Amino acid sequence: MSTYTPISYTSGDGLALYARDYAATASPGAAPGPARLPVICIHGLTRNSSDFDEVAPVIAALGRRVIAVDVRGRGHSARDPNPANYSPMVYAGDIIKLMNDLGIARAVFIGTSMGGLITMTLAARRLDLIAAAIINDIGPVMSPRGLDRIAGYAGKSAAVASWPEAASHVRDINLCAFPANSDDEWDKWARRAFEQRDDGLLSPRYDPNIAHALQTGKLPPTSLAARMAFRRLARRRPTLLVRGTLSDLVEPEQAAWMRKAAPELQYVEVPNVGHAPMLTEPEALDAIRAFLAQVP
Repeated sequence: MSTYTPISYTSGDGLALYARDYAATASPGAAPGPARLPVICIHGLTRNSSDFDEVAPVIAALGRRVIAVDVRGRGHSARDPNPANYSPMVYAGDIIKLMNDLGIARAVFIGTSMGGLITMTLAARRLDLIAAAIINDIGPVMSPRGLDRIAGYAGKSAAVASWPEAASHVRDINLCAFPANSDDEWDKWARRAFEQRDDGLLSPRYDPNIAHALQTGKLPPTSLAARMAFRRLARRRPTLLVRGTLSDLVEPEQAAWMRKAAPELQYVEVPNVGHAPMLTEPEALDAIRAFLAQVP
């Protein structure tokens, strides 16, 4: 089971936010070495920090502190009364505040889906805070097919009566991306994605309003600002793109654009997985370990 310390902090506009702090650990018998930069993990649109509860300890064992955040409106972070604040620019500001509060001057970022968009937004605002980045199945150009699929379920999940029902719901949404998942894996996903209410029902662990921009078409498949932010990040900082081979959000066309736009971009594909890899897959873990070995 993952061991972490909860972090509570306050956003610049007064919202109570949450993160998990996984302390760096050293392998038995490992020789002491220089301190390594911490890693900040940012989840996808409807997810939360628990998505990293398996990969975070693996990274911590490499001697790096790992901070996994609950973006505002998700998990243990408070819901924002103003839905307009559910935007990458505001989310990036929350990350800046967290780093200031913790005294972190630079970090390596791992951003899954929306978390990758937040990382690119941060690169546009404060590139000095980013030492390197892993962007998981996301980019400045996205397939409309994937966006349409996500818009079809995000913010629309109703409460359910039991954990098996929650697991079935999660499976129905994600089976196209994870065809090999076992029943135990779907149950694990459900317990990350849902929480029990006072009335005994189970509800998704996010504010339905987080999906407003996507459902109203305010999140376009690409934009000049997004493309500029990506180039700024991937041309000036070591960057690894992780892509699921079944992804409907970063299809081969979008991946090819990114690799052409940033020739130094490192790249790995995770077989038989769609949007977005959990980063616990052997191919993803091997690439992450190799990538982090290049970073102070």
